[in-house]
Amino acid sequence: MFLLPAAHGWNLVRKAAHNGAWDVRAFASLDETAAVLNGDTDVVLGLPVNAILAQRLRLPTVEASEFSEIVRIQVEKTLPYPPEEVTTDFEVIDQTEEGSTVSVIAVHNEKLSELAAPLVSRGIIPSQVTVYAAQRATTHAATGRALLIYPEAESLVCAISEQGKVGFTRSLDGKDATHLRRDLPQVTLSAQLQGIDTSDSAVLLDESLFESRETVQALFAKSLDLIAVEAPPAVTKLNLLPDSWRQRRANLVTQARWKKRLLWAGGAYGALLLLFGSYVLLLRLEAGRLDRRVERDAPKTEFIRTTEAKWKALAPAIDPNYYPIEVLLGIFESLPSPDVQITQFNQSARQISVDGEAKSAAQAYEFADKVKKNPALKAFQFEMAAPRILPNEHAQFRLEGKPR
Repeated sequence: MFLLPAAHGWNLVRKAAHNGAWDVRAFASLDETAAVLNGDTDVVLGLPVNAILAQRLRLPTVEASEFSEIVRIQVEKTLPYPPEEVTTDFEVIDQTEEGSTVSVIAVHNEKLSELAAPLVSRGIIPSQVTVYAAQRATTHAATGRALLIYPEAESLVCAISEQGKVGFTRSLDGKDATHLRRDLPQVTLSAQLQGIDTSDSAVLLDESLFESRETVQALFAKSLDLIAVEAPPAVTKLNLLPDSWRQRRANLVTQARWKKRLLWAGGAYGALLLLFGSYVLLLRLEAGRLDRRVERDAPKTEFIRTTEAKWKALAPAIDPNYYPIEVLLGIFESLPSPDVQITQFNQSARQISVDGEAKSAAQAYEFADKVKKNPALKAFQFEMAAPRILPNEHAQFRLEGKPR
């Protein structure tokens, strides 16, 4: 968006959000305009001519790397202020081997701070500080030479541009025909004394001065064109943003970026907390539902548990896998050879013990392994301690089994 000085205040040229068209709104003061901006920093400030110093310099053509330094030295010689108190910028109007014509614009930093105080006090640092006359010249007279006449505040501005660059400005006290007849010839004469030929200049008159068109035409003996408020004005390369403002703007941009990141991080953290809270709530609801099901199924579960205990208690009496004759048959089927003999068998409701003797410890272990693998004895879990070796090298063993 652009802030432009107007006849009775300031114009705010802003792109409408709903359709993308550019809209021009007039305000009585810059303070009112700053209030409307609501902290928006994407602003280009166009300065009035009474706030700047415009010069047209003729300099020798030098290397591009040295040209800026030559311009700076020449400008410092003509400024009425110390260099550190002024911000300057320049544009090349014409450049040949013989020399270069340069448009130099300067602004006193104190004057700029006073003018832009309503913006700066609200933390609005413009992205560019340029000159409204240069914006109008670039928009309406990008090529050739033109004399622009338009109102700013209570005065009338006369600006002469060459190739869209402003190198000469004057402010006239009055807007009536008498003042125009008296002051405009003096303006053109002053421009010619500075080497600006205004004889072939196009004359551009602001449409708000329509009533003065005949007077201006008579003075210049040529037709003129009416110009309106630009929406938006053309972009210029001039930037009179002081270094301190650049640094402050960079800090504000960094702060805004971090603030945005923190807001996003806070939003993401809040969303995670919300999701976590929803998950915890869902778990509690599910736990409550399971508790109610457990409570509802508790009588059935107790009945099943009791029935299972009864069946386990009755298993030795009614399950064929527990019958002594079946168990004993499974044990004898597991004997690896006649060299392994069973000397004693005992069975109670919850335990089986088998004592025996084998010609070697290996045969005793082989017997225990076959017992453990016998499908007929799967209802029991067997364990055997290390066999005892007799003087005749036979091995006595004891195999114990418990229901699984």
